Amino acid sequence: MYELSGKPSTHRVSTSDDIEVGTYLEIAQSERAGASAQPSGRSPTKTQSIVVIDFGSQYSQLIARRVREANVYCEIIPHTAEGQILDEQDVRGIVLSGGPGSVYEPGAPMVPGWVFDSGVPVLGICYGMQLLAHQLGGAVARGTAREYGYSVLRRIGLGGGLLDGLDDSVPVWMSHGDRIDETPPGFSVLASSEHSPIAVMGNGRGMFGIQFHPEVAHTPQGAEIIRNFVYGVCGCQGTWTPSNFVNDAVEHIRAQVDGGRVICALSGGVDSTVAAALINRAIGDRLTCIFVDNGLMRLEEPQRVRDLFARNLGLKLIYVDAVERFLSSLARVTDPEEKRKRIGNEFIRVFEEKAQELGEVDFLAQGTLYPDVIESKTSESTASHKIKTHHNVGGLPERMDLQLVEPLRYLFKDEVRLAGAELGLSSEVLNRQPFPGPGLAIRIIGEVTAEKLETLRACDWIVIDEVKRDRLYQQLWQAFAVLTNTRTVGVMGDRRTYQHVVAIRAVSSNDAMTADWARLPYDTLGRISSRIVNEVPSVNRVVYDITSKPPGTIEWE
Repeated sequence: MYELSGKPSTHRVSTSDDIEVGTYLEIAQSERAGASAQPSGRSPTKTQSIVVIDFGSQYSQLIARRVREANVYCEIIPHTAEGQILDEQDVRGIVLSGGPGSVYEPGAPMVPGWVFDSGVPVLGICYGMQLLAHQLGGAVARGTAREYGYSVLRRIGLGGGLLDGLDDSVPVWMSHGDRIDETPPGFSVLASSEHSPIAVMGNGRGMFGIQFHPEVAHTPQGAEIIRNFVYGVCGCQGTWTPSNFVNDAVEHIRAQVDGGRVICALSGGVDSTVAAALINRAIGDRLTCIFVDNGLMRLEEPQRVRDLFARNLGLKLIYVDAVERFLSSLARVTDPEEKRKRIGNEFIRVFEEKAQELGEVDFLAQGTLYPDVIESKTSESTASHKIKTHHNVGGLPERMDLQLVEPLRYLFKDEVRLAGAELGLSSEVLNRQPFPGPGLAIRIIGEVTAEKLETLRACDWIVIDEVKRDRLYQQLWQAFAVLTNTRTVGVMGDRRTYQHVVAIRAVSSNDAMTADWARLPYDTLGRISSRIVNEVPSVNRVVYDITSKPPGTIEWE
């Protein structure tokens, strides 16, 4: 696919106060300065990559991120996938993820044969290690004790390059009930733990199994182990840079569009803006951006977006007032999945109508990201459970007149920001907090009405105003208000009230795959609560959501 690097060991994309205005521009500039000095090491037609085969682990996305943080492209595929990815990419290594099953259970997912036939190095993690043992002639059985959480890894052998640079005793994070009792023929034991006599094994020919999880933060030297595999074992050269991504994406867009015309669904957020800038670089004036005011945006957002793009990007922009049609489509709808689908359908219909007015238009561009694909459980992510339908993935109608162009489909949010910095986009655009495609519709619990939207807009404005006032905006992944469908009794001016409850949500995250609730200062929360109750007539109670992801999601619907 594409190549991009955030060099997180030096320029970590963080939600703490080390992110300031201009940070992403500075990172991209430093990458550009160093890129010419590095050999690309790439095939003329294929991208160096590591493939993660997903067996249902909750950590598969973390594995991919850790590999990308080592400046190597990584992609997740389901365990049912066939080996066509070997033809599409220069696959240098394969990682077998963990999973919830036991290898000896009937119907347990197995490693596909093409993995062993490929001849590329393989790293099995947890369940993936047990699969290697089971399928290659070793023995796996239920452990005498579960090993969950902190453990100490004790090295026995040299490690075959995988454990280079590690101490003889290393803290690791375990999560398993089965263990390997016998290595497959040709494998030797490289490390053990208290309850896993065979905690690391290798065959001296690039095939390894590890019982612990190097991808999680609880394994302090996990990133070093992954880098050892990616560089020392697989021979990757770290060419996943912003410059290479932009160049490759531009070539891919030109090849896909092939002289055609594209309309781009522009929301004003980071994702759609970077997608539009990429496509504009690829095809120039054959791109027309369409901004749809669906009535589900924040206070004064439509005008701010129009001003921003007229001032900064110089793209052809069509404004569509579709407030009434979207609100009519959502009338009496309370189910969040149905909201998303109706919004997705309505967007497509608007774009198809505008495409007809413009004449010959064959393509619709979107700022779809990898987390959207993963959470919506498309055909590309069959091993994961669908969390929710994203309006721009699973929420699209089955039949469309336009073909999709999605240049960011395999990127995480921080990678998109780095690509945007490489494209020269301003910090005003790149540092904006994410805003959901379905807009305020999924921040109103229950039916969406014009009255509820006005209430929520007023609350949301106060949240952002106070967060910015305390210089917390850049430290947070998102901060927003949710209008619940609960009413409570209150007392205001010696009179009884029975009004809405508003929930405040603020989270820290790197990519939205996981998130932690933000510990906002009490003074900030106090001002937010006081202002909402005093300034928004239909609200008499404010609560703060302290749920992380998982078990919750960032959005309430």
